[in-house]
Amino acid sequence: MTSRDSASSEITPEVLLRAYACGIFPMAESADDPTLFWVEPEMRGVIPLDRFRIASRLARTVRSDAFAVTVNTAFKAVISGCAAPQAGREDTWINKRIRDLYCGLHELGHCHSVEVWSTDDLVGGLYGVSLGRAFFGESMFHHARDASKVALVHLVARLIAGGFELLDTQYVTEHLKSFGAVEISRRRYTALLDKATKGEPGDFGKRAVSISGAEALRIIAERA
Repeated sequence: MTSRDSASSEITPEVLLRAYACGIFPMAESADDPTLFWVEPEMRGVIPLDRFRIASRLARTVRSDAFAVTVNTAFKAVISGCAAPQAGREDTWINKRIRDLYCGLHELGHCHSVEVWSTDDLVGGLYGVSLGRAFFGESMFHHARDASKVALVHLVARLIAGGFELLDTQYVTEHLKSFGAVEISRRRYTALLDKATKGEPGDFGKRAVSISGAEALRIIAERA
């Protein structure tokens, strides 16, 4: 289900949070389209945190710490990376209005980035919204092999360590299926969302800004 909105003054970061609490998120047709529309999928993509899968080759890459991984140190650079064209993805739905709204959420402490570095170069990352014990993954990018996958592994470890219960991927792709993503009905999703947004919120910053790959893998293994 979608609902189009063209009045930029009607959506603020606070309104956006209320929408997420109702299971709704915004998108744009393209990076050049200034309008947004609300989306509430019939089937929702989630990654169960206790069934997250990591291929053995990727686990070796994570454990090697070939990349340095940080959180919330380069949010604007990450969202810019996600908005930029990539091979096989010449256009994105991240327009200026989306970027401004999520930067506002970041300033409120409800939007986070995971950054992947090769020396001093940002080579991958992801960002998403936290609300209660739910995390809503928005987008990821990479300029080096496995960089976005490493970001996802570190994200899941941080969510588990921080007491999160729900990782929402919005949709399911073949790529996300390889990590254990599944589709659930809107009714089932709403029940999980209601539970995750009540009570004490998750702590995205429970671990230090940077943790080792070995620690990330250990945290995930203990939850499985």
